[in-house]
Amino acid sequence: MAAAPLLTDGPAGAPTILLGHGAGVAMDAPWMAQMTAALVVVGFRVVRYEFTFMAARRKGSRRPPPRAEALLDELRATVDAVPDRPLILGGKSLGGRAATLVADDIVATGVASGAVCFGYPFHPPKRPETLRTAHLETLSAPCLICQGTRDPFGSRDEVAGYRLSPAVTLHWLEDGDHDLAPRKRSGHTLDAHMASAAERTAAWAATLRRGGEAP
Repeated sequence: MAAAPLLTDGPAGAPTILLGHGAGVAMDAPWMAQMTAALVVVGFRVVRYEFTFMAARRKGSRRPPPRAEALLDELRATVDAVPDRPLILGGKSLGGRAATLVADDIVATGVASGAVCFGYPFHPPKRPETLRTAHLETLSAPCLICQGTRDPFGSRDEVAGYRLSPAVTLHWLEDGDHDLAPRKRSGHTLDAHMASAAERTAAWAATLRRGGEAP
């Protein structure tokens, strides 16, 4: 399978995050560009990629996005096409879920060191009984999830009741939604939340390079 199209930001030689998009936004969408910029500021090289279903939407397709499990071969082909080693597998929502689904296998080869997700879809909105956490219960690869506390795909109160592997680290953004965006009355801002998520990712990634545990 051919690798996905790529957009690269940040200096060569910096730790590299392979960043996939969500179900509803392309790799060059404003949210993706803003998160990329925040990650570059803290020292990452970010390689954004686009799944086939999103590329088809640019040509007028109205088909719904596939399940994350159907995207894994595309993700593996893209990993093979990016020479930076070791990568951090990452993504927004659907892209992040796909990263966590392949993380154990790819980290075991030494090609990647962990996975990071910005807004993990723990369950569909208003369907908290339909959990997408089975693999997160046994995950051995280091995984960081940056999540808004009121995310309709998994709020802080909901996630507190889940059984997650000790390899999973959670970083909560106060009053953030699925895009990490807080309400104006909260006193927080999306810019600040993205900066916080990027800084937390940098601190977590530094522990991977030292071979230690995330703080």
